[in-house]
Amino acid sequence: MSGVEQNVTDPYLWLEDVTAEAALDWARARNDVVRRRFATTDRFTDLERRILAMLDDDTKIAYPGRRGQWLYNFWRDAEHPRGLWRRTTFESYATDDPEWDVLIDVDALAEADGENWVWSGAAVLRPSQERAIIHLSRGGADATVEREFDMTTRRFIAPEDGGFFLPEAKSRIGWIDADTVYVGTDFGPGSLTDSGYPRIAKRWRRGTELAAAETVFEGKPSDVSIGAGYDRHPGFERHYLHRSTDFYNSEVSLLDNGEWRLLETPTDADVDWYRDWLLVRLKTEWTPAQTTFAPGSLLVTDINDFLAGGREFEVLFAPDPHTSLESWGWTENHLILTTLRDVQTGLRVLTPGPDGWTSSELADSPAMSSTSVNNLDPLEGGDEFMLTTTGFTTPTTLLSSAIGESATILKQAPGYFDAEGIEAEQFFATSDDGTAVPYFVIRHRDRRGTPGPTIMDGYGGFEISRTPAYLGAAGMAWLEKGGTFVMANIRGGGEYGPEWHTAALKEHRHRAFEDFAAVARDLVDRGITTPDRLGAKGGSNGGLLMGVMLTRYPELFGAIVCQVPLLDMRRYHLLLAGASWVAEYGDPDKPEEWAYISEYSPYQNTDPGRQYPPILLATSTRDDRVHPGHARKMAALLESENRTVWYYENIEGGHGGAADNKQAAHLSALVYEFFTQMLMEGRRSA
Repeated sequence: MSGVEQNVTDPYLWLEDVTAEAALDWARARNDVVRRRFATTDRFTDLERRILAMLDDDTKIAYPGRRGQWLYNFWRDAEHPRGLWRRTTFESYATDDPEWDVLIDVDALAEADGENWVWSGAAVLRPSQERAIIHLSRGGADATVEREFDMTTRRFIAPEDGGFFLPEAKSRIGWIDADTVYVGTDFGPGSLTDSGYPRIAKRWRRGTELAAAETVFEGKPSDVSIGAGYDRHPGFERHYLHRSTDFYNSEVSLLDNGEWRLLETPTDADVDWYRDWLLVRLKTEWTPAQTTFAPGSLLVTDINDFLAGGREFEVLFAPDPHTSLESWGWTENHLILTTLRDVQTGLRVLTPGPDGWTSSELADSPAMSSTSVNNLDPLEGGDEFMLTTTGFTTPTTLLSSAIGESATILKQAPGYFDAEGIEAEQFFATSDDGTAVPYFVIRHRDRRGTPGPTIMDGYGGFEISRTPAYLGAAGMAWLEKGGTFVMANIRGGGEYGPEWHTAALKEHRHRAFEDFAAVARDLVDRGITTPDRLGAKGGSNGGLLMGVMLTRYPELFGAIVCQVPLLDMRRYHLLLAGASWVAEYGDPDKPEEWAYISEYSPYQNTDPGRQYPPILLATSTRDDRVHPGHARKMAALLESENRTVWYYENIEGGHGGAADNKQAAHLSALVYEFFTQMLMEGRRSA
């Protein structure tokens, strides 16, 4: 038998019981084996210390989030491992030593409450900013507890005193005004979708019971989620409703004279508005009137004309085979576009006027780096914005600017590894169907012409683009030691727009796997590495990618790290948030879709007759997005086949795998110690 077949009782199903003592004991026993093998050397201890020092460094950039006159920041360091939520003014932030006003000390709160609180964000009431709804997670789970906070007194407002409060659930809550919110949560049986997210949106008024909140919309159990919100832009106020029918299709409605009016845009398009401008970014071809627009295009029209039946659009961005639209955002008077050309950033500013839209280049992004636009606040921030620029070996720079002005450096992150002589290059591999697949190679220039130990990282899903970013942990753990690091931009991601993603959806998923394998072969063909010294790592959807590399392409790799993965694709849609990803992978309950999923599902496709490279599987007990049962069961199956497999489960940490900097440093050091032993030292036996 190959793997665990669908018509055979799963012998490891008991490992899906997340908190059962038998399952936890099973995990703890394997954690002990991992720690003894990889976490007891002086090298591991030193690396863990360096990574933790980087994460806790007081001199790293305190990235702000702008809300009107305030810059908010969530900060963790050695003294505050759970973190501080704080704010300051722009003028103070621009100095070398900002004066931070601490709003919530999560460490002190966790101790006072006797809870393992992990910060999950805040919804601040604007424009007054006197109240906030705080999202707190137990142990890093996606589910949160919602508590109202008084920003003036620095105290939580108890429900008995009229404060908004929601018990632990995957809730959605947002302000309408000081005494009213839109809320979606677990209202009781039948109130959640099959994916575990809110199915019902309600309007909840202060001083009333949650059970008395007014229902504004109900979706179907098969929907992914429902959410309502309020656009407070003066003169353009709008109530809106967002219904996700699956992961990639949504319906957006606006409240008009007490009735919800559907925006008749393609359900798979990204829809946005500002003042009276309606923006539509297409994922598939669309012909709203006489003109057909290509996938990846950004269109604009007057929203009132559109609601009245008008279908004339202007093209603000049109893709080409090398260039895609990565993101966009408004200042008060301008629209900024971030584009990718062969995974290299470009920035443009578009300005509406009486004679149409004008376009000009905003700023250059250095080669082998990426630049993002952030802290746009069109309601209270004028035409100001910030830029962050980062590269594989170049620490992040944060700059401040405004339309028509030169950017000035606000903050510069320190470097954490010796980058002297380390260079980044871009290559293209040819996949099985002839598609050119880009990838970046980062290594010391002295490594050119000499095959060496290499770690290859991949994801390839959900239209997520992977762009250059500073390799802090990988730099100190791998590049400094002479290793090579590779980032692959395979299909399923968004590097070349929506068609790069849809090319690997559902029955086409094999293309993402073929792309990654093609890059692995290309690395060998170029003399960069050899199969026995090539490692691969990925998490979540990237963990599925690693599972397929193990079972379908084992001869290409010398070691694999598979983190918080999906692996049992026969049952993924039944576990936690899995049902929400049917639009990405397909529905295994439909025979015609299981037919192609079954071809690659790692848990069903192990082959006792093939040699597999050593693998480290890592997950988290508190991951309530991707069920830890995937990694647990795969480890048990591989053990039964006498594979070289190690398993590590963090008892906290959520989908990120770690709940604080100390846990993150420990996990990162484990991964790189594993690769060092496997690929640099050749110590592959268990």
